[in-house]
Amino acid sequence: MDYETLRVSFDRGVCRVRLDRPAAQNAIDGRMIIELDDVLSRCEGDGMTTPVAILVLEGTPSVFCSGGDFQALAASSEVADPEPLYRLWQRMAAGPFVSISVVRGRVNAGGMGFVAAADIVLADRSAAFSLSELLFGIFPACVLPFLVRRIGLQKAHYLTLMTRPFTVDEALACGLVDALDDDAEALLRRHLLRLQKLSQPAIARYKSYLGNLAGQLEVLKPAALEANRMLFADPEVQLNIRRYVEESKFPWEI
Repeated sequence: MDYETLRVSFDRGVCRVRLDRPAAQNAIDGRMIIELDDVLSRCEGDGMTTPVAILVLEGTPSVFCSGGDFQALAASSEVADPEPLYRLWQRMAAGPFVSISVVRGRVNAGGMGFVAAADIVLADRSAAFSLSELLFGIFPACVLPFLVRRIGLQKAHYLTLMTRPFTVDEALACGLVDALDDDAEALLRRHLLRLQKLSQPAIARYKSYLGNLAGQLEVLKPAALEANRMLFADPEVQLNIRRYVEESKFPWEI
């Protein structure tokens, strides 16, 4: 596949994926989901001669991922199916590889799913995190199962209600970020030096066992998808999104 929204490389069992829609602040659209699905299939062994043991997901220096593409949502009369994106996050969480999200700059809303689903989250001082959905009359239905799994119900509840950006130090304190450094690339290299000592079969067996221990993501999936579909089908929500796209105004602004 020729990737339009990603930059992908494979080297010695490490797959590095960079979200690459800078003009859209790395917002998630249908094409990105299809391309990430293809990458994860390759990481799971589809057509690969060298098994992938480590998946590294990153954004551009100023934006990791800004969430769902409001431009695409406002332009469409149909409600997007949330299942493919939820499935991507499930594969990051349970796949036979170590998934690492490297966060530089801003990550918001749906982009938080790529953070919460990762096995390891690394960040530099520029990272900032937010869940802005409630400002538009929706909530992060599909992100929350992964976020609650990572940081606990009350902290995820608080971040959802507050809607404000929170700092990388706050993210480190609550367990959303595992390690922090001024230089994210150097931090990643140090982690890879250790992680590359692990065999891919050992990682696959461990992740399978861990998935059975944690095993709520599949159970919670139907309710998360149904809530997402209901929210984005609400005419008031659709109006809020269109108004933000067309006029750069939040729902409470005159």
